[in-house]
Amino acid sequence: MKSPWLSLGIFIVCYVLFVAWPRRRALTAMLGAAALVAVGAVGWHAALTEMVSWNVIGLFFGTLILAELFMQSRMPAVLAEWLVARCRTALGAMLLVCALSAVLSMFLENVAVVLLVAPVALSLTDKLKISPVQLLIGIAVASNLQGTATLIGDPPSMILAGHMKLSFNDFFSYQGRPGIFWAVQVGGVAAFVTLAWILRRHHEPATLIAVETPRAWTPTVLLILLVAGLSCSSFVDPGFRWLAGTYTLALAAAGLLWYRFGPHWTSVRTLIKTLDWDTTFFLIGVFVVVGGLSESGWLDRLAGWISASCGSSKLAAFALLVAVSVVVSGFVDNVPYLLAMIPVAQKVAEGLNTPVPLLMFGLLIGACLGGNITPIGASANVVAMGLLRKQGHHVTFRTFMGVGIPFTIAAVLAAAAFIWTIWAK
Repeated sequence: MKSPWLSLGIFIVCYVLFVAWPRRRALTAMLGAAALVAVGAVGWHAALTEMVSWNVIGLFFGTLILAELFMQSRMPAVLAEWLVARCRTALGAMLLVCALSAVLSMFLENVAVVLLVAPVALSLTDKLKISPVQLLIGIAVASNLQGTATLIGDPPSMILAGHMKLSFNDFFSYQGRPGIFWAVQVGGVAAFVTLAWILRRHHEPATLIAVETPRAWTPTVLLILLVAGLSCSSFVDPGFRWLAGTYTLALAAAGLLWYRFGPHWTSVRTLIKTLDWDTTFFLIGVFVVVGGLSESGWLDRLAGWISASCGSSKLAAFALLVAVSVVVSGFVDNVPYLLAMIPVAQKVAEGLNTPVPLLMFGLLIGACLGGNITPIGASANVVAMGLLRKQGHHVTFRTFMGVGIPFTIAAVLAAAAFIWTIWAK
């Protein structure tokens, strides 16, 4: 093992570049991983077989393909229009569109959800002659919130599942207690009450002419099979080692074959190109970069400092992890932060003789929901702001944070209180 300062230096350089050069984060992560191997800080075999969680990578990439097929089937847009048609007021329609975004984000990538639901939202606000700004922000923050609720909703959830060996069902019930899913729902109720208050002036009658029809039902069936299969995977693979990723990739391959010899709305090559390759390679590289930092002992030192700062108070440790995670994730990508902090939370919990799920779930809530504070805190926020810009609406930090901050505070406080009540003993 080379000097631990090499691993720390490479990690810091990568993190700075993630913030300063976000469009090249995959390149940065892969170069950082290559640098660690080149200087001898980690071995290439250990990097590929021990540090990278290929089960998580397979789960993420397979879900990307299934989500893309689902999006092209037009089913999400059909659902959105169906919901809006059953509302009498603009407020009800706006809240239902945000709620649909939240539900879809439990199973689809957040950016895809924003792109799916935004056209319906823009059509609604155009017909009602109201500004789409608050509604688009609401869609983005709602999708970020519920992406945390399930194993397949967001990369951070997959990463935590890989570390804690959580199955799909463990997100609902873990060790005989309510899982992270229910904490997110409690936070979601508080956040949506806040969102309803923010949108309270919109009592115009809701009207929207339905224009979407489903192209095919097969992608919907594949997603149902994905959820059903993952819910049973823990019986075969209780250690979350291989089955989730393998099963998801198998369904994705079946979906591509169906697409190639079935509807073929675009070429398979075009569909493959639209996938989020950036995040895929980013995850691979970050696994190695953070793994090198862990091997060097720096995360042990950080865990010791947090334990010493909190004394014997598990409430102080819990509150500190949640608060720091919210603030940091409001401005930087939560994936490298979460990967670095998971082993820290583990060691702090062991040092304070605190239930590990208490700190782990608090860390996940803070890291995922903190991105809703600013327009650059999550990819879904950036996409929503880009869509508004194309419509001629230039949203400032202050405007976004007028929705994001109260939404986040309500969600985090409610979810954290739930986690503390369930897991503190």
